[in-house]
Order: sequence, then structure tokens, then C-alpha cells
Amino acid sequence: MELRSVEELMDLLHAGRPQHALRTAALLRRGRPADKELQVAGLVQGIGPLPAPGDEADSARRAAAAVRPLLGERVCRLVRGDTGAADDDVLRLRLAREEGRTAGFDAGVLEDWRTVLELVAARHCRLDAVD
Repeated sequence: MELRSVEELMDLLHAGRPQHALRTAALLRRGRPADKELQVAGLVQGIGPLPAPGDEADSARRAAAAVRPLLGERVCRLVRGDTGAADDDVLRLRLAREEGRTAGFDAGVLEDWRTVLELVAARHCRLDAVD
């Protein structure tokens, strides 16, 4: 499954567990306000279990593959949990996801993230056009 539009992604996010995703993204926004790709990775990380349930690693691979065409390689690597140059970001994402499971704050609604998703998707499309 490959997501081709922000609208498709929003539909998938609405069908999942949006509160956990919202809290994860909000925690990442607090810690790294300028890093929109990291925030978006936190938001979309949980979409993997929806198309085909499985273990957590398999879910992460499915989620990463689904968002790569729309959101780019960095978001894909973060969602997949790849280590390497961005080890700190992968760790931040994991910690925010764990904290998001227990955090008890109102993180808003998914529609609040539509513009950020559109910005990351548009940036990725511009970069693809240059390559």
C-alpha cells in the first residue's frame, strides 16, 4: 500500500488510534519545534497495523513503505526505526511514542496536522522534481 495524497493519509489516520499519534506528534513538536519531518513521523508511525495486523517491527515497515512516496525518505527511515546518522531522532521518536501512551493531555485533533502534512509532502515533491 502506497499513500499518494494527504487526504488518503488523513483517512487512514482517522481510522486508527489518533489520540496516541496526536500525543506523540505533540511531544515531538514541543521538543523539536522546527523539525516537521520528525513530528510527522510521530504522527504516522502507528498506521502500520491497520492494513494488516502483525508484530511491531512488521507494522513499522508497512507504515514506512506506505508513507515513503508521499512524505519522503527521512520520514520513512524514522518510521521504520533505522539507525545511522539520525540515531538521536529515532531515539526521540521512540521515547515520545512511549510517553504518548501514558501522557494525559489533550493533543488537539488530526485536522490541526493537515497543514504540516501538506508542507512535508509538498517539500518532498519539490525535492523529487530536482532529483
